[in-house]
Order: sequence, then structure tokens, then C-alpha cells
Amino acid sequence: MRPKAPGLFISKWREEGPVEIEVAEQWRTDSGWNDWMAIIEAALYLDAAELVELIMPELTPAQRATFDLVRRRMLGDTRLEEAIEHALTVCRTPDTRDLALEGRLRMERGLQRFERGDTVGAEEDLTWAETRLKSVSKASRDHDLSLLNKAAFHMANGEDLMALQVYGDISRKENHAHETIAISRIGATRIHARYGHMFDAARNAWNGHGHAILAQQPTMAIEAGSLFLDLTIDHQDEEAVRFQEQVDEAKPRDASEDTPTLSVHPDDVNGVFSWCMERLEKTANGEDRPDLRAMVMMANRLGRFEQMDWLTSNPERVQDSMLVAVILGCSMDEGKKEAWTERLQELMP
Repeated sequence: MRPKAPGLFISKWREEGPVEIEVAEQWRTDSGWNDWMAIIEAALYLDAAELVELIMPELTPAQRATFDLVRRRMLGDTRLEEAIEHALTVCRTPDTRDLALEGRLRMERGLQRFERGDTVGAEEDLTWAETRLKSVSKASRDHDLSLLNKAAFHMANGEDLMALQVYGDISRKENHAHETIAISRIGATRIHARYGHMFDAARNAWNGHGHAILAQQPTMAIEAGSLFLDLTIDHQDEEAVRFQEQVDEAKPRDASEDTPTLSVHPDDVNGVFSWCMERLEKTANGEDRPDLRAMVMMANRLGRFEQMDWLTSNPERVQDSMLVAVILGCSMDEGKKEAWTERLQELMP
């Protein structure tokens, strides 16, 4: 069983605290955490200063050095190399050694090196970190982050297939966090789609949608769901096997084997669309609303554009110019099109 989200500990602290360290330790045990790092970092980011003060004396030297790095980053310090090297020294010293934190810090150094343009050094650190964390704390929060960062590194370097291999290492059967699985499947969806592997792309989007729901991340679930809809709307078949069964039966293939044909039952398409529409934040606020852009397009393609009347009837409320452009590309009467054209002109610089 995975530990509970550290934010839940902070909520408990605010509702029932402050408490003595002995009580806080029992809360930590009940939450499934073995040490304080995730909780004190959450306390820092969520501005629970009293909790940070309570926990600080409980940290090991290696944890304290790592936390100092985290605090400096949060305060906007971009020159973190010295703090990383100091923390690495503490983690490597026999009396204060911490194998897992050394792995995390090598990941941090890899990201710093990548930002400086040192691609070779970055890959060395990120690979070392992932290997170490897999060895000492597999499927932990830091191991998950190391995998996602390594995949992002390959993507940034145009190494799609290597990124896909890393995403594949995030198995649904090895206790990785649902959020991590969802992020990896969304990334894999986009890679497969670029190479024309439509069944594999849809399978990953379906899994990403499901794991984002389990992670209680509705925005991410809508992102994955809209990807699934985009891939499958034109491949509906009343005779198709339900998609979960297709996913369950999918097996690794040799390079010589044909890719399965994408065929999806309309009930699966409609089910994902309905789930996303029910959880969509039905306000037009925000200058960047990719969730609304995606669902407007899907509603239009499914012939269910009337479900967006709450949005399309109020162009003056929309602040995202790209969303306006998407709406203008949909089927509307001339009166609405004129109003939306005017809104686009108002938003253009």
C-alpha cells in the first residue's frame, strides 16, 4: 500500500494541530510514511511554518541538507550547484550516508546540468539516479520522479523511442503512484500517435485516463480522456469488443507482428466523453484553458456541441484567444459566429 498524499497530513495538522512531535509521529505512521521528508517539503510549499519548525530537529543530516536545497529553490535561488554538491557530500559520508537521497540528489544535479546545456553529464546523472533509486526505493516518490525526468530528458533530445522505453518501465503492476502511471501513459500516447501506432496510442490514453481518475486528478483525466476521444471518434464500431477487454488482452509484440486495428465500441467513446463533461470546470475563466479547447473539439466532432451552450452563449467571458479560435472552427449559426469573431478581434494584440 502506498503512503497517503503528504497534503493530507498538512490538512490534518491544520484541523487538529498543533500537536507534540509524538502525536505527529503517530499521524505519520498512520499515513504510511517512514520518514519526514515528503511531509516537511509539503509543509514548506503549503506554508505550514509551525509544522516545519516541529519536524526540523527530527531530520537526519542528509535530510536536512536536502531540505535546505528544496527551500533555496522555493525562494527562487537558481544557483543551486553548491547546495547540491554539499548535500551529496553529506549523503556519501559514512556517518551520515543516505543511499536513496544520494540518488535523488544525482537526479537534481542531472536536471541542473541539462539546464546548463551539459547533455552528457545530465544523462549520466539521470541514469545513475534512476538505477540507484530502483535498487533502494523502487516505486517510491523519488524513483517515480527519476523515471519521468529521464523520459522527459529523452523527449527533449528527440529520442522518442528511448522515452517510450522509460515509460514502459513504469509498470502498472509494481506499485507506482497512479499519478505517475497516468503521466507516463499520456506521454506514451503522444509518441505512439506520432508514429501512427493508433491502437497503442488509444490503449495508453485509456490507461492514463483510468489512472488519473484513481489519482483523483480530474484535470489530468480530462487530458487523457480527450486524447482517447481524439484517437477513437473516427474508429467506432458497434461490433467492437469493449475497450477494457482489448487492453487486458493486449500482449507485447515482436517487430514483425502487425499492429492491432483500432476499433472502439461507441459506448466506450460516449462513456469517456460523459465522464469528462461531468468533471469539466464549467467556467470560462483563464487565459489558457486546454481542457475547454479539447472538450469543445470533441463535442463538435461527436455532434454534441449543444452541451457547450453554457460556453458558446457567452463569448465576452472567454479570455483564452486559442479557445475562441477553436470555437470559431465549430458548427454554429451566423449570429454566434459573428459574436465570436468580434471576441477574437478584441483579444488579439
